[in-house]
Amino acid sequence: MCLLVVAWRCHERYPLVVVANRDEYHDRPAAPAHWWADRPGLLAGRDLQAGGTWLGIARDGRWAALTNYREGRPEPGARSRGELVRDYLGGVWQPEAYLAEVAGRAHQYGGFSLLVGDGRRLCCYSNREGAVRWVEPGVHTLSNHLLDTPWPKARHARARMEEVLASPELPLGELFAVLARREPFPDHELPSTGIEPELERALSAPFIVGRHYGTRCTTVIRVDRDGAVLFAEQTYLPEGRPGPRVEERFRLDP
Repeated sequence: MCLLVVAWRCHERYPLVVVANRDEYHDRPAAPAHWWADRPGLLAGRDLQAGGTWLGIARDGRWAALTNYREGRPEPGARSRGELVRDYLGGVWQPEAYLAEVAGRAHQYGGFSLLVGDGRRLCCYSNREGAVRWVEPGVHTLSNHLLDTPWPKARHARARMEEVLASPELPLGELFAVLARREPFPDHELPSTGIEPELERALSAPFIVGRHYGTRCTTVIRVDRDGAVLFAEQTYLPEGRPGPRVEERFRLDP
């Protein structure tokens, strides 16, 4: 996952709205979002190389999302970061307790930021910051840095989400469009993360288009105050061509 925006307890009808783009190499094998047979009650895409996931939700209302932390010289970890989302969704942890447990072994992973929630609480942890944060109600963004770091694409995502939140219905098409911008931002607005300027420019777009690397899917999670969930995922092929779409509607377990 490389960019997500979450509206947390700031809409009258929908207390949780998430829109996320997953950016990855197109040849890395992955399964579209589905209900996992080996972890009942877990809905997520699956990384078929390491077995984890980047974003998902469970029937009991717990959800999680992970982004890698961009560094000039990334430090590879001994373990796959995707297991952090998978294990939270497949377990029984409360958000803060889970992140405290993760913090004790965070050195085993490459740089990451992790959001975990349960419908009542939302917490964030990055092993490049080292502290568990409670997330207050509002619109928040997470890219390949810390929560709410104001990179251009994060500022754009926040502004677009705030526009959509003005609607009482939050139509699915408008939510998908929140992270649809494919144009890079001007060089003078870009952060300096230790990578080549040309790559920094290409990665600045909310939706990354490329033959070998780019946005693989856009996912929307929308939960209403009565526990009705809409989970929709649009997959993409190289050069940003649309692939299959998944839509699941269900009600959270009481």
